[in-house]
Amino acid sequence: MKEGASGSKTTPLEDVKFTSAAYFSTPVWSAQCSTFLKLMLKLSDGYLKKTHKEIMSKTIKERDKKLKKNIGDLGMSNHSESFNGDPKAKQFVDFCGQRSYEFLDWCGFDLKNHTLHFTECWVQEFAKRGGGHHDTHVHWNQHVSGFYFLKCSENTSLPVLHDPRPAAMMTKLPQKNPSKISFANDAVHYKVQPGTMILIPGYTPHQYPFDLGLEPFRFIHWNIQAVPKAISGYNSEKKNDLPKK
Repeated sequence: MKEGASGSKTTPLEDVKFTSAAYFSTPVWSAQCSTFLKLMLKLSDGYLKKTHKEIMSKTIKERDKKLKKNIGDLGMSNHSESFNGDPKAKQFVDFCGQRSYEFLDWCGFDLKNHTLHFTECWVQEFAKRGGGHHDTHVHWNQHVSGFYFLKCSENTSLPVLHDPRPAAMMTKLPQKNPSKISFANDAVHYKVQPGTMILIPGYTPHQYPFDLGLEPFRFIHWNIQAVPKAISGYNSEKKNDLPKK
């Protein structure tokens, strides 16, 4: 006998067999895609060097002066400008855009009256001295968020995805075994390697825990918005439009 809802011992009046189903799940796509590694490592080098020269080096210098101590890039993240309009990145950008369309289509969304647009696509690398991280966050008004990992290992940070359902988080019970994937989980992490690509719904909170700076940690992050054609139609020739399926 098992304890009933009131906590008292109960005996079933009859043998009732329930069927199980899972609804309102959070879909996640992941794949190993080394095709673009060489291309995007080279391209991202240039963008990160530019950002370091124009922004990070000045920020580091000002902080060291203020603190009167040389701590370098400790705790920082070298964050480039968006490059989805760069012709050199076109093959990669088109691939990510098409996979994002397929992701939404696979989820069951009707996109015939919408067009997909990159709102941003950038590369970032965590601090060489360690401490790089991103607190749990989402990117507002986006429908797909994606990641492509360029430099990572067992010794670097990694992506952590959190339960996006506020009501579920408000009523969470203790997990029997947090190390196992179950309906009780409030977060999951992915052990990534160079070439790993991940797609998630834009509403999914994600996080990158504290990086020790032992090895380089670099990844590309992009966000895509599905815009009604009634709004985007006049703008259909702009470079951030994605090709139709």
